[in-house]
Amino acid sequence: MKISANLGFLWTELGLPNAIKAAALAGFDAVECHWPYETPPAKILEALKETGLNMLGINTVRGDVSAGDNGLAAIPGREAEARQAIDQALRYAFAIGTPNVHVMAGQASGEQARHCFIDNLRYATAIAATRGRRILIEPLNHHDAPGYFLQYSDQARDIIEEVGAGNLKLMFDCYHLQIMEGDITRRLRSLMPLIGHVQIAAVPSRAEPDGGELDYRHVLGVLRDAGYEGAIGAEYKPAASTEAGLEWLNEFKKICKQ
Repeated sequence: MKISANLGFLWTELGLPNAIKAAALAGFDAVECHWPYETPPAKILEALKETGLNMLGINTVRGDVSAGDNGLAAIPGREAEARQAIDQALRYAFAIGTPNVHVMAGQASGEQARHCFIDNLRYATAIAATRGRRILIEPLNHHDAPGYFLQYSDQARDIIEEVGAGNLKLMFDCYHLQIMEGDITRRLRSLMPLIGHVQIAAVPSRAEPDGGELDYRHVLGVLRDAGYEGAIGAEYKPAASTEAGLEWLNEFKKICKQ
């Protein structure tokens, strides 16, 4: 297992290419981010080649952030915008060699929203499959993302099964799912065949992952013993500077390599 720095929260004071270089210097095995679209892909590629890191995942855009959008793919009536966002993300992913695109559902509810999400995911997975890419969906908790359509792991499992695409996987964010459901060990073991990526942060602070109510030393052991070979995304908000909070990294890397 590798540990990936989520540059949506880490080294945010730097431009994305310099944040990639900072992650490499700190000892991360890979990087991921949220919305890289303001940076030309060529600059990202240059930084990735210089450091030897891979960019593991990016998100589709949220939409009109000033209006409160947090994704588009499950919002009936906005299918054209959602598919433009999917196209944009996949083009960028293809350009920089990123294997995963997280399609953000947005704020919605009900059966019509579910059908809309499934249709847009079928669209996304079909395009992604032509270039060997995967689509991820991620349940978000109702404190950080009020009204978000996808909130529970069983809900995600049902949608993945209904879409029926082999390249649609679950982003298992331990922070979000601990808040919404708990029972992380059993959920990881049960959902392992569907998991495409794992993310970690302290609960409930969302700070460095070596604090809070979840013992990630145990969680990493569960993942290792279950045969998980993907990456662990460090998607947390540093309590102070990024560098000041990296004491956990070497210990967690050792657990991953046992």
